[in-house]
Amino acid sequence: MSEPYYKFEQRRVCTLPQWIPVLLVVIDTEEEFDWSQPFGRNNASVKSMAKVDVAQQIFNEYNISPIYAIDYPIASQQDGFGPLVSIVKSGHCQIGTHVHPWVNPPHTEKVNAVNSYIGNLPRPLVEEKMRTLRSTIEENLGVRPVVFKAGCYGLSRDILEIMVEQGYEVDCSTAPGFDFRSDGGPNFLDSCIDCFWCGPEEKILGIPTTGALTGLWQWKASATHQFCTTGWRKDLHLLSILSRLNVHDQIRLSPEGYTWQEHRKLTRFLLTRGVRTFTFSFHSPSLAPGNTAYVRTESDLQTFLDTFRCYFDYFFGELGGRTMTAFELKKELAKQHAHQRSQVHN
Repeated sequence: MSEPYYKFEQRRVCTLPQWIPVLLVVIDTEEEFDWSQPFGRNNASVKSMAKVDVAQQIFNEYNISPIYAIDYPIASQQDGFGPLVSIVKSGHCQIGTHVHPWVNPPHTEKVNAVNSYIGNLPRPLVEEKMRTLRSTIEENLGVRPVVFKAGCYGLSRDILEIMVEQGYEVDCSTAPGFDFRSDGGPNFLDSCIDCFWCGPEEKILGIPTTGALTGLWQWKASATHQFCTTGWRKDLHLLSILSRLNVHDQIRLSPEGYTWQEHRKLTRFLLTRGVRTFTFSFHSPSLAPGNTAYVRTESDLQTFLDTFRCYFDYFFGELGGRTMTAFELKKELAKQHAHQRSQVHN
């Protein structure tokens, strides 16, 4: 098992306070499966991709070029990658990779919760799964992805090294404010909330999933969260009580389970802490009613999509923010990074 990601040093990018806030959209583009049930290799339906245009139309309205981080069932089936072909050709999106180990060949590991985090698998198997997915994307979409997002946020030191070897430039796998140790995953409670350089020779730009622990007890949020979710206390639903009291709140910049008012609250909170890069993220199956707990009906879907517009209006209107691609962001931050390193050496 590789060294868990939460032990890594993360070098924060010193974005200047006067920087205009930047928004990226990252979509976990994947098969439909029941999140409440055990993982299974036979869950490979990608019918929800027929609805991808309902979101892409909104992105086009706001001149956003989203990152579709696609997994093997999407990349290998016509119903999965087909709806993306025209978007790719139009230049209105980027394609990244998203490894769900249990449905990504080669299939040699046992299917269970621990192995759903690709960073827990042996390095040779990780290398082959990542290589298989990338070559499948190249064959069916004609692009060579350089953005990576580990399924279930299962990043590890090995994966960062493999990313460099395979030509990746950007990672979107970290989830600040969230802890997945209960079933064998990494702990991101105290991970960097802004972009950072990582991997061998700091060649990878880490762009976190935007999320944080907020509230009146923010100064000891990590300790509070661990206390409330450890042992017998997790059955008392203490986090829900503290959230309603605005004492301790766990928020992600996602329309899945969060309102746009919570998005605004999170954004304001992070802006005061110097964060200038934000990622709005969700799972592609949520675009078709009935696949996730967040969108059960057509009415739910409309509410879901309204959340996009409300937040985008706030971000680009009230905040005066802008959108960039992952490549544009890395290029801009690399200039700062090179300047900072030259100052250290002089």
